Amino acid sequence: MRKPGPKLLILISFLLLVVSAAVAVCIGTYHISITDVFSAYITYFQGGETTVVESIVVNLRTPRVILALMAGAGLAVAGTASQSAFSNPLASPDVIGVSSGAAFGAAAGILLFNNDAATQLMAVAFGLAAIAAVFALCKSSRSDSILMIVLSGIIVAGLFSAMVSLVKYVADPMSKLPEITYWLMGTLSGASYSKIIVALPMFVAGMVLIYVMKWRLNILTLSDDEVRALGHNPKKVRWTAVLASTLVVAAVVSVCGLIGWIGLVIPHVARLLVGTDNRYVLPLCISIGGIFMLAMDTVARTASVEELPLSILTAIVGAPLFASIFIWRGRGWT
Repeated sequence: MRKPGPKLLILISFLLLVVSAAVAVCIGTYHISITDVFSAYITYFQGGETTVVESIVVNLRTPRVILALMAGAGLAVAGTASQSAFSNPLASPDVIGVSSGAAFGAAAGILLFNNDAATQLMAVAFGLAAIAAVFALCKSSRSDSILMIVLSGIIVAGLFSAMVSLVKYVADPMSKLPEITYWLMGTLSGASYSKIIVALPMFVAGMVLIYVMKWRLNILTLSDDEVRALGHNPKKVRWTAVLASTLVVAAVVSVCGLIGWIGLVIPHVARLLVGTDNRYVLPLCISIGGIFMLAMDTVARTASVEELPLSILTAIVGAPLFASIFIWRGRGWT
């Protein structure tokens, strides 16, 4: 049987993404049929009287579904950019400390303010500060090799992780500490249109930049001399990819908290299906990442009375999936 071409696989995956989003809106503690969902949207846009179903669909589940799509797609695409930039299949969006920086900013925001927008902005600011610190370390050492970038990222991530622990240590154990701890484990429970709007500009800018430079990401698999021979500056391309992935990750973490494994595993799943060409890998990451995140969030809010943290579910599913991919590759089944 002939294997489907990459364009057909991408089309199928996006159709599945639309179906997954529709199912996610329907499923919950209060089950709503697909016809009632469409009726709720029509009523809302026509300006009719607000009903319980309309409130659940439009104000609760729809922003959560949008945020799940943003988180899954964004982290998967940022993971692809990171793995291409560092020529390392084990690289992920948090390899240069962006996630740790954003996590500290959000934890500090929760500690100091009772305002979601302030917390979100602090997360974004410290995510960008983390990449600025990595750049400063590389510049001070007069080296921006892949090894130096990764080592600088480890240093910055370690520093911000310690600062997160400090924030948790001084936080009120009866109010602030549980809120910080739960947020750090990843959740979409506070999804709202206002949060999406704050994160959207950075998210879109990073995603567009990564997609525009998809061919340049392909050539980073070559040596620096070969990249120069093709007329490109490898250091400039690498730092641009790092900056773009930073924008996406900081935007996602500022809204959803820390969600692991997606940026590491989903790019490998996409490459198994369509090969290593980022012209096909990136669109497939958008759809597969979105489907995966929608599935995890649906389980998180329906599997028990208390909502489960997303990072627990993504690790439970992601770790065995990652192991299966390496076993698959090791036995030469690709």
